[in-house]
Amino acid sequence: MYRQKQQRSMTLTVAAVAALVPLAAACGSETADDTGSGSVGAGGQSVTGVRWSIDSVTVDGTTHRAPDAAHVRIDEGGEAAGSTGCNTFSARADVDGGSVRLSDGMFTEKACENTPVDFEKSLGRTLTTGSLTTKHEGEKLTLTTSDGDTVRLSRPQDASLYGTKWTVTTPGHKGRAHLTFDQDAKTVSGRLPCNHVNARATVSDGRITLGAPSTTRMMCEGSLMDAEKRMLALFDGKVHYRIDHETLTLTSEDGATVRAVADQ
Repeated sequence: MYRQKQQRSMTLTVAAVAALVPLAAACGSETADDTGSGSVGAGGQSVTGVRWSIDSVTVDGTTHRAPDAAHVRIDEGGEAAGSTGCNTFSARADVDGGSVRLSDGMFTEKACENTPVDFEKSLGRTLTTGSLTTKHEGEKLTLTTSDGDTVRLSRPQDASLYGTKWTVTTPGHKGRAHLTFDQDAKTVSGRLPCNHVNARATVSDGRITLGAPSTTRMMCEGSLMDAEKRMLALFDGKVHYRIDHETLTLTSEDGATVRAVADQ
């Protein structure tokens, strides 16, 4: 099952995921509901919107440590994506109060020298057994099956404002727009939905003072230009900024908002 082969993508039912490619179940650890209330796990803390590091999986009393790159993220819209440290995956997932459930998954299937097969198999077995209860302990999140098997996750530190490629999600068009802040040059540069942009950017006390933007002069289809105008409205003024793990929120003084996620 884990013979070396060309990478490929597949869409399978939950039963097929459990039977054929357990690593796809990693998607199940990220789960979210379409409603705001569904994104909160036991203890009142958010399960969605966090790029959780996968620390370990424990099955039948045996703990399998996860590779450093293993992670999973559940967006509020119910989309989950991540990596086992070898294979990448995406899935539909649901959070219902203090429980998480995997619905279906799309994943890659390949063998990697530094990712133990036992880890991927154990992760798949744990996350496809049904409803998982959630338990927060500080920056840690534990998912537990009815049999007591567990997946342990942790919340990494917030991404840095500076040097990070922030991919704009709102307003956004499939990751076209992105921004990068340079601390030494005191600038922000990147791409709007249509044109490239550069501007001064001075940060102080939770605010960014943005200078007048310098942009290229391309014309794009209407929806892209509309989204670009919304982004340009933030420039030549002050915006509040907030970083929550890997999500950056920029809010102008009149309430206009741009959200972006750290590009991994």
